[in-house]
Amino acid sequence: MTTLYDFQAETIKGENKSLSDYKGKVIVVVNTASKCGFTRQYADLQKLYEQYQGQGLEIIGFPSNQFGEQEPGSNDEVESFCQINYGVTFPLFAKTDVRDETAHPVFKYLTEAAPFEGFDTTEPGGKKMDSYLSEKHPQRMSDNSIKWNFTKFLIDREGKVVKRFESTVEPLDMTADIETLL
Repeated sequence: MTTLYDFQAETIKGENKSLSDYKGKVIVVVNTASKCGFTRQYADLQKLYEQYQGQGLEIIGFPSNQFGEQEPGSNDEVESFCQINYGVTFPLFAKTDVRDETAHPVFKYLTEAAPFEGFDTTEPGGKKMDSYLSEKHPQRMSDNSIKWNFTKFLIDREGKVVKRFESTVEPLDMTADIETLL
């Protein structure tokens, strides 16, 4: 059975890293962007990392420029932006594609393991994203792909996907799910 540990990815520093290095950890995988309305989520992701890293939480970010070209910078620029503006210390990986034919195998695996179940349209942010994507990118709504920046996947200590959180879900709203796995 495939797990997250079966994959490798390039770090933001250009080094090849096996995700099996995170064996035994609870992991949040998130696709990120520096010029997005959700970019502020970096702050709460960092808070979660600081609060729970000692208990075995890892957060790993994958910058992507696939949504509105909201991550135009180089890997060095992305890393600098995250550190200066949000104090990010969790691992970042190289800019990568997270959807369509060019999606990194990690994201192909994640979206198959945790299909898109829709946005929570009872919340204003979810209603807005659902409406925007349905109108501007209707093809995105009919598959399990990543819909936008800051889609988050929660992985258990065995490397299995437990839950998918769409962009509109605030990182701190994942706390109870994270604590259950820790």
